[in-house]
Amino acid sequence: MADARPLTLRELRRDLHANPESGWKEFRTTALIAHELDERDYTLHLGADAVDEDARLGVPDEADIANAVARAREKGAPESYLERMDDITGLVAEKTYGDGTGPTVGVRVDMDALERSEATDDDHRPARDGFGSTHPNEMHACGHDGHTAIGLGIAREFDENGGFDGTLKLFFQPAEEGGRGGKPMSETDHLADVEYFLALHLGLGNETGMVVAAYEHPLSNAKLDVTFEGAPSHAGNAPNEGRNALQAATTAIQNLYAIPRHADGTTRINVGKVHSPNPQNIVAEEVRMRVEVRGGSAELNDYMLEKARRVVEHAAGMHDVELQTGLYGKTTTFTADDAMIDAVADAASDLDAVSTVVNRADMGGSEDASYLIRRVQENGGEATYIGIGASNPYGHHTARFDIDEDSLNIGVDVVARTVRTL
Repeated sequence: MADARPLTLRELRRDLHANPESGWKEFRTTALIAHELDERDYTLHLGADAVDEDARLGVPDEADIANAVARAREKGAPESYLERMDDITGLVAEKTYGDGTGPTVGVRVDMDALERSEATDDDHRPARDGFGSTHPNEMHACGHDGHTAIGLGIAREFDENGGFDGTLKLFFQPAEEGGRGGKPMSETDHLADVEYFLALHLGLGNETGMVVAAYEHPLSNAKLDVTFEGAPSHAGNAPNEGRNALQAATTAIQNLYAIPRHADGTTRINVGKVHSPNPQNIVAEEVRMRVEVRGGSAELNDYMLEKARRVVEHAAGMHDVELQTGLYGKTTTFTADDAMIDAVADAASDLDAVSTVVNRADMGGSEDASYLIRRVQENGGEATYIGIGASNPYGHHTARFDIDEDSLNIGVDVVARTVRTL
């Protein structure tokens, strides 16, 4: 972003795509957005002023955070904003427009990338056109680079064209992947006065020109980090002297998948990550796992989480190993408000670039904007979660994920037109 002129939304998206930052490491992204919004006279709340520091989930260790800050500095993040973040990412920016008599409207966009490698062959457009990821094992494989660009585009739109007499709050949320950042952002006071709230997502298998006024009913989700710690011994001449952490882990895995599904609704479980840094001739002394549960309601999710904790506890006891668990991430569910759905649908229908409007669709996956939406609704406000089609030819979270960048302006226009009607 060395140019004197501001980057276009397409250029900004490509810059962010080339410099992806995974959850709680979005220092460059946050600083660059804060810099432009500061110049646009937005009031900025950064780091611990944007999220509840103590409520954060799945935070990388101090060395990883320090490396992420150093990398952001090397790649041009303005120093003053890095200092204000104080090693915590996240940004809430607010500005009152016109006479200020209108409502307070919140818009949430997420910023983080995934911890996965990106395709590098010429069949993948970002690689072919020179904006593929420059960070090993980090990639924008879900469209959050586009979401961030849309968030800034909304600020530009109201600055340049007006048409709204109220307060706009932009929530640039860290660590959506894994459900780690929404809950701590929702537990601040920034949502207390929000009367209308919109979140959005690009792609989701929909073609450019399609708008879903409300994705709703995501599955509640929880991710549990599990560590079994035993004692090593030679597997050949002293197997009886060891306490086998790997055996405890395999016992747990088998029984986690055997948790009874609940009669009241949808439940899911998956063991997605298992690691034992151990040679084949030593009784394993340590195994780390990450377990994911989901439920069609918060209560069903809690049922699965409680059962999963019980399984790993008893697996550790059976094999005489120590157990440590920690919550890596969590989400809840929500239902969108009818009035907000109508407002989005009406706004989208008036746009030439929009060809199809769908009022409601079930999300199917999980989404931690759910905590922000629920908080607004609990305070008497109304909310929805908008889907913006982006003709993504490969599925989300794949090495070849990409979006049609025409969707960026559609996202800005749908949100801005909706806000003006409120």
